[in-house]
Amino acid sequence: MPEWLLTSEQYEPVKDKDTFINKSILSMIGLIARIKAQDSRGRDLFGVNPVVAVFMTFLLVVLISLVRYFSFVLIVITFLILILCLMPAGDIIKVLRVSFVVTVFTFIILLPAAFFGNHLSLTLIPAKVFASVTAVNILAHVYRWNRLIAALRVFRVPNLLIFVLDITLKYIVMLGEFSLEMLYALKLRSVGKNTEKYASLSGIAGTMFLKSRVMAEELHESMVCRGFTGTYKTAAAWRFSFADAVYILMNAGILAVYIYISRG
Repeated sequence: MPEWLLTSEQYEPVKDKDTFINKSILSMIGLIARIKAQDSRGRDLFGVNPVVAVFMTFLLVVLISLVRYFSFVLIVITFLILILCLMPAGDIIKVLRVSFVVTVFTFIILLPAAFFGNHLSLTLIPAKVFASVTAVNILAHVYRWNRLIAALRVFRVPNLLIFVLDITLKYIVMLGEFSLEMLYALKLRSVGKNTEKYASLSGIAGTMFLKSRVMAEELHESMVCRGFTGTYKTAAAWRFSFADAVYILMNAGILAVYIYISRG
């Protein structure tokens, strides 16, 4: 028997840092999970039609941007917090986390204005940002993406913009899963110390670009074969419900408060 067959094989790979790959995998899994969880939601919360919710949220953001009184912004924030209290705890944390981060960033940006005596902007503008971001985030967490896109079609948003939004959301998941498989393959093949690991990441980015181009061409050809003309049609007609009436009355009250404060 040859001598090399009798020697023991104890391969101990050199330790290497995989922090960047692990963080990339975790962030990609988190992104895909958030989109899938949002799409798999059985029904919209509160039962308010997304057409009404989109219009009222847009009106609320416009009023917040126009008002110059801090008291009105506080009323809107109170209204939004009441809506938040009716949402699941996980959604509340997600909404408030984004709102607080954006508000703190705005506060830091406006700090130099306080040194020049403009103290009002240091409190009013971050409060406006908090209210606006919270309102939009509530809309995004309460309704599924396809329902919001259908609501945009009611407001005569161009078909091209709706097409881009719809396809982008779907292909983020598909390309994310594809890139996740390549990151797993890179991690499995990086046994020991791999000095060309970061160069492989640029290869993954290039492969993703080529894959997205091929998928775009396949999508275009399949849509042409199926006779798609670029016109999106909503499947269900809008039915006015009791929840819609309550939600409209609540927002009408905020509009009345805005008019009263502005005249005063």
